[in-house]
Amino acid sequence: MYVRVATFESSENVDETIEQVRNDVQSNNRPAGLEDAKGMMMLVNRESGKTMGIVMFETEEALKRGDEALNAMSPSGGGSRSNVEFYELPVSVFPS
Repeated sequence: MYVRVATFESSENVDETIEQVRNDVQSNNRPAGLEDAKGMMMLVNRESGKTMGIVMFETEEALKRGDEALNAMSPSGGGSRSNVEFYELPVSVFPS
């Protein structure tokens, strides 16, 4: 599994951003290039306004397509993307 982690700074309206992301995920509203995304998480630090978007992909090729699609999008809620990093995800455990 491969992961794209994007960091966003100074979101003016964190709740608006959360709601928009939640609605997009729940309605399965995926832009072209993100069809192969296997999951996503959003981390929020309300004190700093900093958020992180984590998107997981099965293959490096899917990660590259997803990165291109996400780079073409504008951040919502007034924030700006400050960093994007890529990782391999060799272990993933979510207890039930």
